[in-house]
This record gives sequence, structure tokens and C-alpha cells, in this order.
Amino acid sequence: MDWLFKFPQIDPDILLSVKRAIDGSLKTLTRNYGQSIENFFYPLQQVLIFFERVISNAPWPLVVLALAAIAWFAARSVKVVVAVILMLLAIGLMGLWPDAMKTISLVLTATLFSIAIGIPLGILMNRYKRVGAIMQTVLDVMQTMPPFVYLIPVVMLLGIGRVPGFIAVVIYAIPPIIRLTDLGIRLVDKEVLEAADAYGCSRSQKLWKVQMPLAMPTIMAGINQTIMMALGMVVIASMIGVQGLGLNVLQAIANQYFTQGIFNGFAIVGIAIIFDRISQAYGHRLQKHRGARHD
Repeated sequence: MDWLFKFPQIDPDILLSVKRAIDGSLKTLTRNYGQSIENFFYPLQQVLIFFERVISNAPWPLVVLALAAIAWFAARSVKVVVAVILMLLAIGLMGLWPDAMKTISLVLTATLFSIAIGIPLGILMNRYKRVGAIMQTVLDVMQTMPPFVYLIPVVMLLGIGRVPGFIAVVIYAIPPIIRLTDLGIRLVDKEVLEAADAYGCSRSQKLWKVQMPLAMPTIMAGINQTIMMALGMVVIASMIGVQGLGLNVLQAIANQYFTQGIFNGFAIVGIAIIFDRISQAYGHRLQKHRGARHD
């Protein structure tokens, strides 16, 4: 009766051989093509450095005014603009401005890359059912996989630094924008699509002139979630060399500096609130505009 209490398993020697073969293949790939892989990602590294320098070296009043202007454009609300300004001033007064700018540059760059990759994948997922079914499974795995696992392959291939951390952040943050792009297109009213067909719209015209504009509020919700997930990954990505507020939190954990961890944690929360309020407000504006057009 022992077999009832001991689950059968594959021979441990076979499992060990498979694990060693996979790990050995990755190590061999890194040894033989490591320089080629680094050269391939060199342009990405330059883009990341450029964005970080632009934001970090900009005068702080200009950054505050720029984010306040973006908040006003997105929300048309004085309360949101004041909240953004006060949050930025609080971060600066705590002495965390340089690290906060590095974190903002990483999140903005990761969000832009996620949008550029995620929206086309969401459209592809919506257009082709078989591709959509495969992508659905992949996205389920990506969203349930512990975030630390994303660090292993990028570190094995690229080592420690800015680029592997950025790639890990994008992989972790991209699923919401893919899913909600697909969902937004699927939620477009059938009557609207029938009217577009009646006017003789081609498939591409119907996508870009009808479906995508109407799906924009849902896509904005996906962008909002992508930004939040990118910020959530910042602390974890600091383990492989990503600088900014996340690295400060990691150092606070390692050295048991309670106040340093709390201050930097509040700064990350502040940045999250800024991005959340701006993206949500813009999404609500699009939703109201869409409702007004339907009325």
C-alpha cells in the first residue's frame, strides 16, 4: 500500500541528465555567441542610456512642468496636476530625485517598448484564432510565472547590467497590453462593424479607423496595468544591476536600513500614483468622448 502515499516520479538520474543538458546548452551558447548577443543588444543599451541621460540631466523644474503639462493634457483636472506636482516635490525633498529619474526613465522606456510590441501582438491575437489560442497559453504562463524566474535566462545570456534588467521588466509587464488590445477590439459593437462594412471599408480601414479608436479606452487600461507591473518589477530587476529606487530598496533590505527602505518605497508608490492617475484620467476622457460620440 506504500504506492498510495508515495507519488510516482521520473527516474531522478534521467531528470538530472535533462537538466544538465539544458543548462549546458545555454552555457555553451553563451560561451560561443556571448559577444554576438551583446553586439545585437548594443543599440538597445544606447537607447536606454540616452533616455536615462535626457531625464536625469534635465533641470528639475523642467521635469516637474513637463509632467504637470502631461497630467493636464490627460486629465484636464487641476486636482490631478497639483497632486503630480506635490508628489514630485516630496520625492525631491527626500533627496531621491536622481534615483527617481532613473526609475522613471526605465519605466517609460519599458512602457514604450511594451506598447510597440504588445499592440501589434494583440491585433495578431485577435485576427488569427489559432495564433490567439497559442498566445493565450503563453500569456497565462507569463502572468503566473514568479518574476524572479525571468532573471535567470537574461542573466545567463547577457550577464548583469542595464539591458538584461530592462528585458526582464518588459517581459514581465507586456501581457496586460496584449490581452487588453485583443479584448478592446473584440468589444467593439457589431452594429458599428456592420455599418463600416456597409460603407465599403476594407479590413485594414475597419481596423485602424473603426476598431482601434473605439478600443482605445480598453487599451489605455492595458497601458495602465503595464506601467504598474513595470514599477513592481523595478525592485526585483535591481538584483541584476538596474539602478534607481529599486536598488536603494535592495540595499536597505541587505543592510536592514528601515528608513531608507520606507522612503524609497514611498517614492516608488508616488511614481506609481503619478502614472496611474495620468493614464486612468486619459482613459476616462477617451471613454467619455466615445460615449458622447455614440449619443
